[in-house]
Amino acid sequence: MQAEEKRKMADNEERISALGREIIRLAHDSILVNMRFLDMALSELRLEERRQTGAFVYDGSRLYYDPSLLLAKYKKEPHYMVRLYLHTLLHCIFYHSYQTDKLERDYWDLATDIAVENTILEMNLHLATMPSDEVLRSNLSILKKQAKGLSAEKLYRHFRIEPPSTKAVKEWRELCHYDEHIYWDRKEELTLSQDAWRKISERVKADLKSFSKDKNNARSMEENLKEATREKYDYTDFLRRFMVMGETIQINDEEFDYIYYTYGLSQYGNMPLVEPLEYRDANKIKDFVIAIDTSASCRGEVVQTFLKKTYQIMQQRENFFRKINVHIIQCDNEVQSDTKITSWEDFNQFLANGKLRGFGSTDFRPVFEYVEKLKQDGEFEDLKGLLYFTDGYGIYPAQMPAYDTAFVFLREDGEAPAVPPWAIKVVLDEEEAIR
Repeated sequence: MQAEEKRKMADNEERISALGREIIRLAHDSILVNMRFLDMALSELRLEERRQTGAFVYDGSRLYYDPSLLLAKYKKEPHYMVRLYLHTLLHCIFYHSYQTDKLERDYWDLATDIAVENTILEMNLHLATMPSDEVLRSNLSILKKQAKGLSAEKLYRHFRIEPPSTKAVKEWRELCHYDEHIYWDRKEELTLSQDAWRKISERVKADLKSFSKDKNNARSMEENLKEATREKYDYTDFLRRFMVMGETIQINDEEFDYIYYTYGLSQYGNMPLVEPLEYRDANKIKDFVIAIDTSASCRGEVVQTFLKKTYQIMQQRENFFRKINVHIIQCDNEVQSDTKITSWEDFNQFLANGKLRGFGSTDFRPVFEYVEKLKQDGEFEDLKGLLYFTDGYGIYPAQMPAYDTAFVFLREDGEAPAVPPWAIKVVLDEEEAIR
């Protein structure tokens, strides 16, 4: 009798598994037919059955599903699997699981779920509708005004500044949560790399042109893809571009031959044949300019964040000369102040007591004219670089200066004027700037 019961249980489980696979196949085909631009992404996302988990778990490359739970959800709402499939697929395309380092995970998980759900709603697909969509649309309309956008990155920054209440988090999870993110930190186990998903995202972004011809609203998709595919910078590596060659008093082990040195000691006592080289060239920052756009949009905390991050990188002993010459210039439509930094004590004092001046309109040209005058007056021995922290709304110089220049933004703004071709444009993640 027990054997018969086991056989029936096994048959029942197999029927459930078969029905689960059929539901998944139908959802896959529906998405492929209606959204051809997702074909490559669909082919890469793997779905794997895991019984008795009572959850749908996305680990960055696979969606693990409980077939019994899937059937229960499908019976209650026939569009559920399409919605789940799209939800997870968008996590992949926006590669949300690869950006979890040093983030507050609760806020990031919530932000990514809201971002992909907003994108799905904008697609206006009948095959993915859910009963709660009208409530979700209403809530998203309010949140969009508060966060200035509904990409995961903008939502995350908003939640960090204005943390949602416990009640609000619960409501958002009920509306937007479809898959668990508990394995997102296990990047070493992922079978598909971030570079591979980046290529897929670029393909989706290109194919959206034909998708938009079908009169579907793709603005949220484009916004999230722009954030996902935007080149990320390691600010520490970037700052090294502005280091100049200089001589530091330090033993150069790479050019020292210990064989001759020890041979001389063994043969002649205290008389080595070769003395160690005392000097070597090293990449160091010496003469440097930091310009701060103090117009109305670049105030307080954002500027302090930038300066502290720059200071932390410069403070590393291998990056800076013992003697430094840094000018911190504040400017809106004219130079408001110039603080000369010659020691770490000066830098610390400026960070503690420095006040931002100006807050008028923005004109970048006065800074470059002022720096040129400093050069003519002999203020710089070898000025290599100028970092200009700004929102990008201003008048750029027409001529290229004789030193490297970078305009640094904490966030992208497609409406800002284009940076001149002779300058470097760097868009930093706000989270990267504060770590």
